[in-house]
Amino acid sequence: MKVADLLKGKSPGVMTVQPTDTVAELAERLRQARVGVMIVSRDGRSVDGIVSERDVAYGLAEHGETLPVLQVSDVMTKAVITCSPQDSVAEVSKVMTVRRIRHLPVKDGDRLVGVISIGDVLKSRLSEMELEANVLRDIAIATR
Repeated sequence: MKVADLLKGKSPGVMTVQPTDTVAELAERLRQARVGVMIVSRDGRSVDGIVSERDVAYGLAEHGETLPVLQVSDVMTKAVITCSPQDSVAEVSKVMTVRRIRHLPVKDGDRLVGVISIGDVLKSRLSEMELEANVLRDIAIATR
């Protein structure tokens, strides 16, 4: 299975935030959308960074009460690891596990086309394993 297959089952579009937005604005958007991450992008198509709940928590520890007025660019992760729609789910799963990443932006060339989460990957892998188990069970029943 490919990352493109995971994206087919998700809502179209990617939630982005401007690097100049405040952390308070970011927190409210995360809450309203009930998501844990947003892609930081000046134009909605490129990836300037990624910002997660974890970045906000670490920012609170580092900046204290000034955090809400800081810009997203002050707390975002700038070195973003991405994947492509052609990557296999197994490859992406390994990257996410080794790098301890819960969300990966998906880029097709230079264009942002989606975001996948560890939950998306695990759901896909679980479905594959259930299918294999069902096939093996059917073979076992048929050979009795």
